[in-house]
Amino acid sequence: PGTSELAGQIVARSASQCGLPAGVFALLFDAGTEIGAALVRHPLVKSVAFTGSLRAGKALMDLAATRPEPIPCYMEMSSTNPFIVLPEALETRAAQIGKDLFASFTLNVGQFCTKPGLVFLPRNPSADTLIAVLAAQVEEAGPSLMLTEGICRNYSSALAARTEHPGVNILAQSRSSNGTDGAWIAPTLLQTDGKDLLRTPELAKEVFGPATLIVRYRDREELLALTRALEGQLTATLHASEGELAAHADLVAILERKAGRLIMNGYPTGVEVCHAMVHGGPYPATSDSRTTSVGTLAIHRFARPVCYQNFPQSALSDELKSENPLGIWRTVDGRLTRDPW
Repeated sequence: PGTSELAGQIVARSASQCGLPAGVFALLFDAGTEIGAALVRHPLVKSVAFTGSLRAGKALMDLAATRPEPIPCYMEMSSTNPFIVLPEALETRAAQIGKDLFASFTLNVGQFCTKPGLVFLPRNPSADTLIAVLAAQVEEAGPSLMLTEGICRNYSSALAARTEHPGVNILAQSRSSNGTDGAWIAPTLLQTDGKDLLRTPELAKEVFGPATLIVRYRDREELLALTRALEGQLTATLHASEGELAAHADLVAILERKAGRLIMNGYPTGVEVCHAMVHGGPYPATSDSRTTSVGTLAIHRFARPVCYQNFPQSALSDELKSENPLGIWRTVDGRLTRDPW
């Protein structure tokens, strides 16, 4: 909250210095849900975006839908971001993938909505090598400070529930103490079997924090069954050789239906603000899989199309006038151009 306040003060001053309208930016604080709920209900609010838990997101979706004038609601809520490694990639890069995967799932204490929380590995010696590298790093890791004590408590509760399941084993935990402050926590590496995940799909639910669950799959058919059973995701990552990728077109087709961004031989935690970025996905990753919350296309969540038919040039804004006085890119008769028309 303190960092948010500092950033908010900078944005507010910048908006004022640039001559933007008063109220174009506001930052409001609340210890609970009262202010957020009031904003969603307010008749002048015409669209809502949110990042947070599935429970809170669904509550806001219900509020937006039951208003006298329902409004669009763009919720980013829950994603475990499956990370799949195929055998040929393991044979050549098991140790490196293990090292980089640890960095990805513990980045910022695992508090990334794109954190790889499910790692699918075959049952072979190369996968054992990757796991050994991961486990060694987890055991040597020290505790880190999460954003708030509340987030830390929720993480600890979710992790405890996960480890109570008889099909889940703790492969590694940090040897270090979690410290004395209530927001300090250390990473944990868990493992389950593919058949257990298929029997207990709640094991695939998000745990927000520095933990990941290894899922050992028996063969190609079980891997396909496991990915078909997944809920909507923000990302899906595949590590494979080029030949494996060509031979697993059916797996890629499943992942295309499950996630908004597919990563090949990389890691999902980096999210770049660019034209190509898609930070969204099918429910429950988001409430609307047609949009993105990061990247230039994100603005479409807050833009409503209006058509001005037979208006004289004098009545149009500069963006719409035939001579294009602003020199901006526009689509004219289906063609992108800066030319007058």
